[in-house]
Amino acid sequence: MREAGRVASLTKIVLKNAIEPGITSGELDALAEREIRSLGAIPSFKGLYDFPATICFSFNEEIVHGIPSKRQLVDGDIVSVDLGAVVGGFHSDTAFTVGVGEIDDESQRLIEATEESLRKAIEQTIAGQRIGDVSAAVQRYAEGLGYGVVRQYVGHGIGRALHEDPQVPNYGTPGRGTLLRPGMIIAIEPMLNIGTWDTRVMDDGWTVVTADGKRSAHFEDTVAVTESGPEVLTA
Repeated sequence: MREAGRVASLTKIVLKNAIEPGITSGELDALAEREIRSLGAIPSFKGLYDFPATICFSFNEEIVHGIPSKRQLVDGDIVSVDLGAVVGGFHSDTAFTVGVGEIDDESQRLIEATEESLRKAIEQTIAGQRIGDVSAAVQRYAEGLGYGVVRQYVGHGIGRALHEDPQVPNYGTPGRGTLLRPGMIIAIEPMLNIGTWDTRVMDDGWTVVTADGKRSAHFEDTVAVTESGPEVLTA
């Protein structure tokens, strides 16, 4: 799991450095696949549930599961990249949102708040806590700032399969849900919207967008529960 997380982390760095106006999401997808395979790993997403690409790439109001294409990134976009790697049969899963060129202040605040909500959730990933403590940390922080917290799509356990139990929602009640024990590994992935939390799926059957067309951001890390606290495997 640590090696799968390391591959995903290194691939994130490569992609962040490549994101600029004029590049296409398809070119970034090809770059991600080359990087993952060059590190001795296999892309987690490609072919899973018949998904056609190595990364999910989402623009602006797209929340998650966007399919890479010939669409070019333009100055002012915000883009979300979700990726995973398999090493020795074990998966990692991670995501980030960045601005392309110069972005407006509202979008920058959204990105920063989403990343901070992930940090607050990771702080709660402690043996003896429950999934509800992790979930509530995201909801409390995000809704306190006025953001919509996506409910239809959630984090998850991860290991020999990309998606395992338990589900890890980004909303919930402290003290409720699955007990966290040392050795458990979960993927925490807050998705925050400037407007409503409600979503809809585009005609391609994959791309999820905000119901009101306002922008969304997405961050994710694979986190291990240990005796000494949370260990972020995709940092």
